[in-house]
This record gives sequence, C-alpha cells and structure tokens, in this order.
Amino acid sequence: MRMQQEQKQAAALKAAEYIRDNMILGLGTGSTAYYLIRRAGELVKEGMRLKAVATSRSSEKLAEEFGIPVTDINEVPRIDLTIDGVDEIDPDFEAVKGGGGALTREKITAYHSKQVIWIMDHRKQVLKLGAFPLPVEVLPFGWRFLSEKIQSLGYTPILRIENGQAYRTDNGNYILDIHSPSPAGYRKLSGLLRSYPGVVETGYFPAVCSRIIVADSAGVRVFENKKRIVSGDL
Repeated sequence: MRMQQEQKQAAALKAAEYIRDNMILGLGTGSTAYYLIRRAGELVKEGMRLKAVATSRSSEKLAEEFGIPVTDINEVPRIDLTIDGVDEIDPDFEAVKGGGGALTREKITAYHSKQVIWIMDHRKQVLKLGAFPLPVEVLPFGWRFLSEKIQSLGYTPILRIENGQAYRTDNGNYILDIHSPSPAGYRKLSGLLRSYPGVVETGYFPAVCSRIIVADSAGVRVFENKKRIVSGDL
C-alpha cells in the first residue's frame, strides 16, 4: 500500500511540472489527485498565479485548504489543463473513471479543457477495459427499473452503498456499478446506457487525454496521445 501511494505521488508531482503561471486548472478527485492538489497549493504559495475548477466538493475543500483559489466552472472563460486519476486505461487511452463518484463533473471538466493529463500508478494500465466495473450515474427516480433493464442485458448492476445508505453524488444522484461477466466493450455499452431515460452519465471516457503519467517501481513514464497533442501544447 505504501508503495502504491508513493507511485501516485510521483505521478502527481511529474504532472505538476506541466502547470504554468496564470492557468485555470481543472482539479480531479480521488487519492491520486490529492497529491496533485497539494503540490498545486505549494506552487501558489511560491507565487504562481492559479485559479482552479474542482470536480467535486471534496477536491474543492482540499484546494481551499491548500490555498488554491477555486471558482465556479460557469465563471471561467476556459480550462487550460485538467489533471486527474483513472481507474483503468487501455493502450488507446480509453479509460474508466468514477470510483470516487465524481464521473459526471470529471467528464464535463475534461471535455472543456485544452489539455488533460491522467495520472496513475502502474496497476491502472490494462490491455482491455472491463475488470473495473463501469460506474453509471443515474437519477434516484426510477433507478430500480433502470437496474432491471441493465440486468436483462446480461450485466450485473449494483447500487453503490455508503454508510448503509445509497451513495449520493455531488449532483444528488445514485451510482450503479455495472459488472460484466466478460471483458466488456465499454464504448458500446456506454452509448447504449446513455440512451436510457434516467442515466445521467457513464464512467467510460474516450481518448480525451493529452498525456498519461504512470509511476511504477522503476520510475515515472509519460505517454503522449498524439491525436490530442498539437503544436504549441505544453
């Protein structure tokens, strides 16, 4: 466990090297993003001028504790760079996110960012998505009918529970974690689920990232998504 935390921190510190003065920074959610937020706070204390958009209330609170000015996403003209963790990512840069429950806000923030960096320890790299269940944010109203529909497709949807109650996202919704009996085609499944009334968003992320930063026992590696890197980028 200690080694995993050290790898997460190493990836986050490497990602922080891409932060520039006067950026509007998208802050991810979760244990890996924590180290990035802490480092961004140190940069602010050192004199760097940053503004941040947080993908969750927990990240917003962390940012404020570390002295990072946080603003509403609707009040910024752009998002220069978003840095966040992932739950799984394949060689085509397609990813699963949402283990921390912030998938909808994370996806909105990523889609409206000029650059996106996913940070992780080496365990998150997989040849094919599917081992990690697909988180799906759904409205509480009628969620049981939706769950039964998903089950009829051959999947196992499980309502996420926290402290004995249905987990609530920052948007006030539930999450169904969808388990597959075999390696799943999450791109196709995500498109199908998003057509169902009551589905807000899924945790399948297409290749929106510009880079991924992976830490393992040998060090830190940076992989660039050439389709998302353009001349003049960081």
